[in-house]
Order: sequence, then structure tokens, then C-alpha cells
Amino acid sequence: MASPVFSRSKEFKADPLLAQQSAVDLQTQFDAPAGTPGYVAEDRMSYPGVTGKAAGLGILAITTGGAGYVLVGQSEAALLFAFGAGLVAMVVGLIAAFKRTPGPALVGLYALLEGFFLGAITVFIEQQFEVPGAGLQALGATAVTFLVCLWLYRSGKVRYTSKLRKIFLIGGISYLVFGLVNIGYMIFSSSNSAFGLRSDVELFGIPLGIIIGVVAVLLACISLIGDFDFIENGVKNGLPKKVEWKAAFGLIVTLVWLYLEFLRIIALLNRN
Repeated sequence: MASPVFSRSKEFKADPLLAQQSAVDLQTQFDAPAGTPGYVAEDRMSYPGVTGKAAGLGILAITTGGAGYVLVGQSEAALLFAFGAGLVAMVVGLIAAFKRTPGPALVGLYALLEGFFLGAITVFIEQQFEVPGAGLQALGATAVTFLVCLWLYRSGKVRYTSKLRKIFLIGGISYLVFGLVNIGYMIFSSSNSAFGLRSDVELFGIPLGIIIGVVAVLLACISLIGDFDFIENGVKNGLPKKVEWKAAFGLIVTLVWLYLEFLRIIALLNRN
């Protein structure tokens, strides 16, 4: 299990050629050009294809993020619109995650809406916690983390093993439960903190949110390793080129998670 986008996708698992095949499957494999993995003879999923699409979605998110940053920075009323965009982005993201092969329009809409929301929440945190430049710091930390995880995976130093999968599963469920408890605390308690338990509770003088944030970043790193693993399997299995959009979308989801965690950690460190 890595990004929820991939965890339900059979095409990102082990090579289907190893499973029992019908006569039609065997004939399709026999007719394919030499050296072709899987059933697709042309227009197959590729690393450059996934990279290009992920970069395009990232640029779209950064562009709309800049718009959200400027608008909310000039008008607090725009913040409500931004939160609305964030809710719609969540719905669109869930639809894309459950679709077998989401198209460019759907994942592009997610990047557009999510980017606007991220830009808005970034300027809000910078102003609320008086930490100018937090967005650039979080963006830089996200980029460095991505590159380090990619290097670790490509070098073979870290692989997505069953042990890592179990750690991610347990950690992800625990993180989700904490998030739900924190939302309940923020709604029903008298606290007016922007982060709830994350900022109201301290362990050894350290805000709980910083500790939770570090754990979340580690989980997101495991998710990235899993994303790379699933994409590699997809390329090796010779999947259709349209699957690249699902792969790129999965990467963007994980990177958004990383960015939000870094942004929150920076805000809490400044507050502390």
C-alpha cells in the first residue's frame, strides 16, 4: 500500500504474465514484438511519460497556487472560496483515485483546485503565525525529500518491501484516527488554536504537532517509495500509455501531503 491512488490498482502489482493465461492472452503475447513486456505492443506506459505528466500537473498546481496566494493575501473573504476549492478538490481526488484510468481533464482539475487551496492556506499560515517565506521553505523541503527518496529507490538502497508496507498501513491508519480525534477536539473544545491538539499539547516541551508532523513526513516518504515501485511495475508490465495519468496523479497526491506537513511543521516551530 502506497498512495491510495495505487493501492486499488491491479496493474501496479506483479507482472500479470506470471498468472494463468487464456489461449487469447497467449496468442496476444506471441504476436507482440520481441522484448515487449505485457500485452501492449505500442503506446506503452514509460518513465518519461509519467515524469512529463507529473511535471505538468505540478506546474499547474504551482500556477493556481500563486493565484490563491495573491488573492487571499489581498482579501480575507477569498479564504472561504479557497476552502471551498479545497473541498471540491478532495471530492475530485477521491473520484480520480477510484477510477481505473482517470483522464487528463479529471486529474488536471484536481491539480488546479488543490493548487489554489494550497496557495491560500500558505499565505494564511504565513500571516497568522508571522512566518514569511514559509511556503518557499515547505516547497524546497518537499522537492529535496522527493529527490532523496527517488535516489534511494533508484540506487536500490531502499525497496518497497512487505515490512515497509505494513509500517505504512499501521502508521496511516493511526494518523487518520489522530486526525479525526483532532477535528473533534477543535469542534467541541474551547480551544481556538488553528491546529488543535497539535499546538495545545506538548511532549517534553515540544508541540505534539511537530512530533506528529515528523512521523507523517516519514510515512509520506514510504508512500513515495511505494509510488516509485508501483510505477516501475507498471512500466515493466507494458501498461497502456493512458495509465500514466493515474501514476502522475498518485505522485502529486503524495507531494501535496508532504508539502502540507512541512508547512505545518514550519508554522509550529516558529510559534514555539
